[in-house]
Amino acid sequence: MPIEIPTDLTPELVPLSWLLGEWEGRGRLGAGEADSEHFAQHVSFQNYGLPYLHYTAHSWLTDADGVRLRPLSVETGFWSLDRALGEVDGGPGLIPADIVPALTTAEAVEELRNDTGGFDITASIVHPGGISELYYGTIKGPQIELSTDAVMRAAHSKDYTAATRIFGLVNGNLFWRWDVAAQGNPLEAHASAILEKLPGATPDVQGAE
Repeated sequence: MPIEIPTDLTPELVPLSWLLGEWEGRGRLGAGEADSEHFAQHVSFQNYGLPYLHYTAHSWLTDADGVRLRPLSVETGFWSLDRALGEVDGGPGLIPADIVPALTTAEAVEELRNDTGGFDITASIVHPGGISELYYGTIKGPQIELSTDAVMRAAHSKDYTAATRIFGLVNGNLFWRWDVAAQGNPLEAHASAILEKLPGATPDVQGAE
């Protein structure tokens, strides 16, 4: 399945461009044993002309046939290449960036390749219940590996200390697995799913209104 790259996508998002669009599918909680609960998920990766992807994921518990029973969770965040910020970058808050992106050419992006031939990336993801994750990892072609550098919890949040996530594009489908260390336990299987890309759902990179 060919990957379509929007012509006006900022160059530093090209390595992440295969994620763009809407994805939907089903998964299992835990390690996917016979008694593991089923869930459905809708995932979106969008870009609004800035050097990051906006990520959202809505999940629902389902029965074994995929019939939705009730909402399970929602998470949202931002994914980008891990690079040093410069004067042309925006923020904090609403401080505007320069009109041109920080990296204007494919050659400038290529200079960020790491020793494995991929790119270092970062992702921040926020959950209900006062939990925020900061991930660092790598992307190499259609494969992503992420590990938490920090997990921030509110005073009354449930115990949660670390996580890893892996993503891969296989025959046009998005496979992912999420391992979590929580409630005094070491990293163990938390959930996994296979998502199909919805047709015609790749957003215009200037599409937010």
